[in-house]
Amino acid sequence: MPEDVQPVQPGNPHPRRRHRLSLAGQYLALQLLIVLAVLLGVVAISLVQSAAAFERVEGRRALAVAESLAANPTVRSLIPTAEPRQGAALPSVAESMRTVSGASIVILAKTDGTILTSPEDPAAVGTPLPLGGSTVLQGRAWTGAMDVGGSPSLMAHVPVLDDAGHTVGIVAVGRQYPSVLERFGETVPDLLVYLGVSLALGAAGSLLLSRRVKRQTFGLEPGEIAGLVEHREAILHGVKEGVIALDPQERITVANESAREFLGLPEDCVGRSLGELGVQRQLREDLTTEQPEPDRLLLVGERLVVLNRKPVTARGRVIGSVTTLRDRTELSSLEKELGRTRSTTDTLRAQTHEFANQLHTISGLIQLGEFDEVVSFVDGVSLSRNKLSDDITSRIHDPALAALLIAKSSLAGERNVALQLDAASRLGRVDEEFSRDLTTVVGNLVDNAMDAAGLNAAGGAVTAASGSADGKVSVKLSEEAGTVTVTVRDSGPGVAPAEREDIFRRGYSTKASDGAGGRGFGLPLTRLVCLRRGGDVEVHNDGGAVFTATLRKADPAKGSPTA
Repeated sequence: MPEDVQPVQPGNPHPRRRHRLSLAGQYLALQLLIVLAVLLGVVAISLVQSAAAFERVEGRRALAVAESLAANPTVRSLIPTAEPRQGAALPSVAESMRTVSGASIVILAKTDGTILTSPEDPAAVGTPLPLGGSTVLQGRAWTGAMDVGGSPSLMAHVPVLDDAGHTVGIVAVGRQYPSVLERFGETVPDLLVYLGVSLALGAAGSLLLSRRVKRQTFGLEPGEIAGLVEHREAILHGVKEGVIALDPQERITVANESAREFLGLPEDCVGRSLGELGVQRQLREDLTTEQPEPDRLLLVGERLVVLNRKPVTARGRVIGSVTTLRDRTELSSLEKELGRTRSTTDTLRAQTHEFANQLHTISGLIQLGEFDEVVSFVDGVSLSRNKLSDDITSRIHDPALAALLIAKSSLAGERNVALQLDAASRLGRVDEEFSRDLTTVVGNLVDNAMDAAGLNAAGGAVTAASGSADGKVSVKLSEEAGTVTVTVRDSGPGVAPAEREDIFRRGYSTKASDGAGGRGFGLPLTRLVCLRRGGDVEVHNDGGAVFTATLRKADPAKGSPTA
């Protein structure tokens, strides 16, 4: 929830929105704070500079006044013998000089520091003159700050010399430092000018900056932008489908939990490229290339994922892409189960016709009284079926795999293809997990072989009307040193050399798809299972396609292979 919106209160269906400054107002307030801070700095600097200027200007002026008074003939002649409060000549000269020069302090003193005259403070006459760090007694003029009468003053001390060059007295001229308020009052006119110009520039800059930012943010205020981000994050991470966005450099800009789970990405994948994350080449192509048709099917691990990719454009240029991922593994499994059910139904329907024909034959023989022929015919039918079952179960001791081969034999017969189990096949019982993997591999390879065996050399389908049932599929299973080898041969046209790697790529198929689940996933899934079991699957041509798959009984990730 945005910060400027209060929660809904009982009895009040509408939330109250607290008043907040607009973006321009916030920028203006910030500018004003900056201007005030700058002005405070200017005031401090101005006060320091005014104090330095006062010392420089008034120091020279006080020194000039003191030198002029020390050179006065009356002062030079009377000061050696003068006494405090005796005679009026020296006080008159000092007062006259103070009036003319505008100095605050004019003092005449003897060399021992006794004050002879002090027009501005008569009570100080006869008291010692504070010299501080003055060098006037060494016969040199001096200027500096001193505390005179409890007030800080800028003083100039000049020695009074006689004709022989000896110091016979001291002239002290000074002026009190102006107060902070007085110095601040002198800078107020300039500060008002600075403040006016700064406010004008700050307001103009704030308006221009806020307009530029609003153009870049589509006219939204910061609170509205924050609300949109919060809503986007809530929606993005709340959907079940995977969502991943890439920039033109293949860097991930958005990835929710489902997308990371589908693609096996780490939590810190945002900001990193697909190459840096080690994404497989085929998956990188799927995420970065154009998708002319919707709902592209991918095999990611053992999951069947539907991918939809759309480019993202802004102001007429592509700035990246967004891809949605939807798990269709369970739906695909249901489709395959439905397909197997339909296949079984078709097989049962065909067998129903076959049994009906056989019953009609038996009925006719009974009506003709050929009872010995009836017994011979029934024995022949039973022997044919029992031979198929015994032939498979005597070599293949795993019940699930044996049942699969018996079912595939019946299905092959209905498809005008002869399915044979090689006489050298031998396989003992295996654990339940390995049995599932083995039935997946054998089932996919046999289905693929029956499809190929049902084609003639020209690539057309072989039917009862177009030719004899010469389509053949041979299956051989062997076990050695804990490794099971599955070899499936067919009498089809074989696999073109250029397609021997493509057929193991997900989504690739040489046959048209007639189902919602699509084709091109059986062989990639077969290779995935074999690789997971520490083996592989290969293909070559020898009177047709020959697929050889190897699987180790123990998963290499869980333990050593069975000896």
